[in-house]
Amino acid sequence: MEDIERDWDKPVTEAGIAAKASVIVRVGMLDLSAGTGSFRVREMMHRIAYPLGVHVRADVNLTDIEAACTDGRDRITEVVDLPTTGVNTERIWLLEHFADWFNVNLGTGSMYHAKPDISEELVEHLDSPDARQSIMRAVEKDREAKRAQAERLAKEAADAAAESTKHGHKPPKGEYAEHFDYVSSPHDETSASHGITVRQAHERLDLIERRKPLYAPWFSGLASALACAAFVFLLGGGIYDMVGAFIGAGLGQWLRRRLFAHHLNQFFVTFVCVAVAALACTGVLRAIGWFVDPVALEHDTAYIGAMLFVIPGFPLITGGLDMAKIDFPSGIQRICYVLCIILMATLAGWAVALIVHLNPEGFEPLGLDPAVNCLLRFVAAFVGVWGFSVLFNSPQRMCFVAAFIGAITDTFRLEIVDMGMPAEGGAFLGALLAGLLASAWRSSVRRGWLPPHLGYPRICLTVPSIVIMVPGMYMYQAMFHLGQFDTQLALDWAFRAFMVIVCLPIGLAMARVITDKSWRYDI
Repeated sequence: MEDIERDWDKPVTEAGIAAKASVIVRVGMLDLSAGTGSFRVREMMHRIAYPLGVHVRADVNLTDIEAACTDGRDRITEVVDLPTTGVNTERIWLLEHFADWFNVNLGTGSMYHAKPDISEELVEHLDSPDARQSIMRAVEKDREAKRAQAERLAKEAADAAAESTKHGHKPPKGEYAEHFDYVSSPHDETSASHGITVRQAHERLDLIERRKPLYAPWFSGLASALACAAFVFLLGGGIYDMVGAFIGAGLGQWLRRRLFAHHLNQFFVTFVCVAVAALACTGVLRAIGWFVDPVALEHDTAYIGAMLFVIPGFPLITGGLDMAKIDFPSGIQRICYVLCIILMATLAGWAVALIVHLNPEGFEPLGLDPAVNCLLRFVAAFVGVWGFSVLFNSPQRMCFVAAFIGAITDTFRLEIVDMGMPAEGGAFLGALLAGLLASAWRSSVRRGWLPPHLGYPRICLTVPSIVIMVPGMYMYQAMFHLGQFDTQLALDWAFRAFMVIVCLPIGLAMARVITDKSWRYDI
């Protein structure tokens, strides 16, 4: 700590190894706390270390990082531990901008965003009340700078042409001439390396770390209610099932946010909130059955949909992606965490079913016209993915982009399964399509075909769009039949769930192999 304090106000490139490592490891810690996989944490740490001339060797697990940093003269090892794990896609997005801001200010190029001014403006104004609008300001500033630069280059080209004609020289023509004028012009303000101090780097990271959740508990509960009601429709449920899931999931997520604010144990909170959600759903359906329509009393499967807001989709997918990158320690830890959450949720649901004598046998066919059913699936998938994106703390624009991708991919998956495709094959193709669409979206933003403020990390788009494909019904049925000691049916449902779950990260990994050279080759 004394070494860091001594270098606190020095340019970070001139600081000692302890100060440099403090920035590198802290970025990795914040990225890990946001729920991303170990491969992305290492990639982010290397992006910060590269302009500092530091080599990093990091072991990244579910809640801790052990990093050894060396600059060729000195070496330091730093270990950080997180008290728990969670998901915060806004933080993942902001850290990508921070890495670009950091690199551009130290004289290297941007990687995440094609226009470094976007990251510069966003990171510099994180502490302002209207920080979420800073990207739009940066876009306007970038357009003005481009216009001014074009006018300056045109004037310089005209002056150079007049001068060369005066001396009898012919000016160069075509693209080469434009490039020559650009590189021979005086240094542009936007390309100058300003440098930053250790203090400034940590102040920006403080702002990212201390940002409050984007949504209040009530709004998070509403998003959960809409997502689970949409999920129930996609599973084949009717209007009563959707109403029950809406009430149960909304109340359960609201309570979960309230309990997490007191830093209670995740597994305890999961058990309590799932039990409350299942009881609320069942109570609503019983009340409808007694006072409105007796048919609602026969809907014993809806409470499963009310439990689906606790599906740990992010660690499930990132664990599979870590294994695809041959990082088995982190991948296995994430999968074990997922299994623990699923075990607590299904045990709570099974206990409620045992207490109130529920017997989930699936949903009755709705008998809708195929075209109408396809359209309703698209709408339900859009709403469901939007809701899960809100639960992951995504900004609204990011929610809508992920929902658009998810609506296409999940509708496609359900339609091909109806045509005879096995469920696991449909999951693989749906995840593959989600990965390809997210990559195409990112590429379109970088090429300027879409506005710069719509550029988001792929993982923040792909995971919400395929969480709705996770077979929560299969997993619960496995636990329910296991509780009834019907081991054959329990194993049947468990293996069905396993095959679908395995195919989801494989589909995403295959999309990355197709579109990303760093995944295509082992180097």
